[in-house]
Amino acid sequence: MTEVAEGVLTYNLDAVHSSVQFSVRHLAISHVRGEFTGLSGTLIVDPSDPTNSEVTVTIDASTVNTRTPDRDAHLKSADFFDVANYPTITFVSTSITKTSDEEGTVTGDLTIHGVTKSETLAVEGSLKDSKDPWGNWRLGFTGKTKIKRSDFGLTYNAVLETGGVVISDSVELTVDVQFVRPA
Repeated sequence: MTEVAEGVLTYNLDAVHSSVQFSVRHLAISHVRGEFTGLSGTLIVDPSDPTNSEVTVTIDASTVNTRTPDRDAHLKSADFFDVANYPTITFVSTSITKTSDEEGTVTGDLTIHGVTKSETLAVEGSLKDSKDPWGNWRLGFTGKTKIKRSDFGLTYNAVLETGGVVISDSVELTVDVQFVRPA
């Protein structure tokens, strides 16, 4: 990451207004969706050069929620996230590009299950913050990407009688985050 200039603004992730959702094809016929709710992180914005900004997000892997307790317990087990040994998922930006006033990409190191890979999210949102009713400054972004779970050592699966698999390797991720800075 390039050196951040003086005059930077530091925002903290507002976990109450943020989530990370995922979608994976199940039985080759439909998608199962879930989310992580235990989020923390920071956004350091360089107003003079937004591409010099930095974002870090940490996810508590034990907060996975698919609205099915048995499936959630399986996802937390050694077959998937193995939260006993890998309690967090992290994303640390390595580069930010701006393609318009409200679009760009954020590339960074995504670590899941102890494996780190470079991933790029297409991002929508503005670096122009807004004042909330309590006098704080807020920014919000939506980022989307697809990853292969096998790239992170998440290979649990079973072959179906019809030749497909129970769980696709491709996982769609949607990150909705809001950051806040005290006035």
